[in-house]
Amino acid sequence: MEQPRLRKIYEEKIRSKLMEHFGYKNIMQVPRLEKIIINMRAGDALQNKALLDEAFEDMKKIAGQSPSIRKAKLSVANFRLRKGMPVAVAVTLRKQRMWEFFDRLMNVAIPRVRDFRGLNPKGFDGYGNYNFGIKEHIIFPEIDYDKVTKIRGMDVCIVTTAKTDEEGFILLKELGVPFRR
Repeated sequence: MEQPRLRKIYEEKIRSKLMEHFGYKNIMQVPRLEKIIINMRAGDALQNKALLDEAFEDMKKIAGQSPSIRKAKLSVANFRLRKGMPVAVAVTLRKQRMWEFFDRLMNVAIPRVRDFRGLNPKGFDGYGNYNFGIKEHIIFPEIDYDKVTKIRGMDVCIVTTAKTDEEGFILLKELGVPFRR
């Protein structure tokens, strides 16, 4: 199995740049991607179960692996939501699938966003992990626009081994994340 393109670039160029920039002595201190978590809300599936199946299939095409169905943790009477009802689909990508998805996300999907001006650099959590939302899941080329009955948003969480937001920011910037100025 061949190594993903972006991982090769990380190992050959970016890792040494980061070692030099932060003054690390050991290669294991260098921040790297750990996992990517993608979440797609499907709250409208309370009325129509077919919408949850559609979200499941779309997520499966986007991520390249089968997602898990997430259930409500609390009951909310105003939304007619009871604890245990399915409300979202989520997937956690690691290793090769993570690198391939990240490459596709940054180089194919994000440039297809209408009026895109860059991702908000304030999406870091204080520990070097980055979170952002995508308003339309149809930016992915795997999704057939004609078969979509409802356009859904997605939350993407990029988990790194960075200790600070600065380390995480520089890592993601080197990997090609288009941050807004």
